[in-house]
Amino acid sequence: MIRGTVVGQVWATKRLENLPTGALLEVDVSDTTIIAYDALGCGVGEQVLITQGPVAAAYFEGVDSLVDAVIIGSIDT
Repeated sequence: MIRGTVVGQVWATKRLENLPTGALLEVDVSDTTIIAYDALGCGVGEQVLITQGPVAAAYFEGVDSLVDAVIIGSIDT
């Protein structure tokens, strides 16, 4: 798992059909930025936990997903 802070939203007017409906958020992780799928409704400034790779893709059961980063938790402070 990766810990990061949501710094913005990513808006796309055109999307591939395989990309699930949901929010894409820009997450600051140390010295880099990750675009992650958000099913939780997280907002800017919120600290989150992210999973990547096959574990993230497995979130979308039975669907070939293009997503490789998923927000799996919101960290309470």
